[in-house]
Amino acid sequence: MKKGLVLEGGAMRGLFTAGILDVMMEAGIEPDGLIGVSAGAAFGCNYKSRQPGRALRYNKRFAKDKRYCSWWSWWKSGDLYNADFGYHVIPTQYDIFDDKAFEENQMEFIAVCTNVETGEPFYKKLVECNPLTYDWIRASASMPLASKVVELEGMKVLDGGVADSIPLEYFESIGYERNVVILTQPEGYVKAHNPLMPLMRIALRKYPRMIEAMDKRHLMYNKELEYVREAEKAGRALVIRPENKLPIGHISHDPEEMQRVYDIGREAGEKYLDSIIAFYGNHNS
Repeated sequence: MKKGLVLEGGAMRGLFTAGILDVMMEAGIEPDGLIGVSAGAAFGCNYKSRQPGRALRYNKRFAKDKRYCSWWSWWKSGDLYNADFGYHVIPTQYDIFDDKAFEENQMEFIAVCTNVETGEPFYKKLVECNPLTYDWIRASASMPLASKVVELEGMKVLDGGVADSIPLEYFESIGYERNVVILTQPEGYVKAHNPLMPLMRIALRKYPRMIEAMDKRHLMYNKELEYVREAEKAGRALVIRPENKLPIGHISHDPEEMQRVYDIGREAGEKYLDSIIAFYGNHNS
């Protein structure tokens, strides 16, 4: 029975997820596969490289660095989160990503992107660790308006959350029967229609199917939430959610705010740790 880990996005709300993942890593829990969307991919890759603490560490260190995330970066490069500095300089010079551990870990890792020409999800399995791998993770987390369209291997892609925000159904379809699902919104959350659609229609005017996907994203997301609830009731999924709305926005330049959200995640991870171990059926200590 394949054990999976499903991580939704949520930009800086993903630090809640990072806190849970660090508790799981420290406990030696080894799922067979992980699928991450947006921040779920950007922070979840540290699970495969076995680097607890890394996601919080570099976000706090560069929180106020204009090279990392700033309107200056957006004006200069078209990306709010600077593509080169964030995904190529930091992991190779400042907070080294363990490429060797990533490749040696047999855990399957999939980053979800959205094909802007079709409006459909694209599931990229990442095995080797190289600059292209970093760019696929970047693409998964490249939010419309805040990022340029990313062109990789003949495909134009953006944020995976547009087309498949909580890819539990997909993961089940490829054989993952028992999945821990980490959400970044509390129980009862209902996504509303995107109020920025007028701007989206202008920015993405070359990609009508992407516009359509954006326009219907709230419907897709709420349907996926219901699917998660059904899987939870059926015992196929163990779902971890924040108890309340997380005290952070999509973007943050406040290291203390980041730490608070991460700590909320750690508390949730510690609370659910025994349940996760029991749900998976075994763990390696």
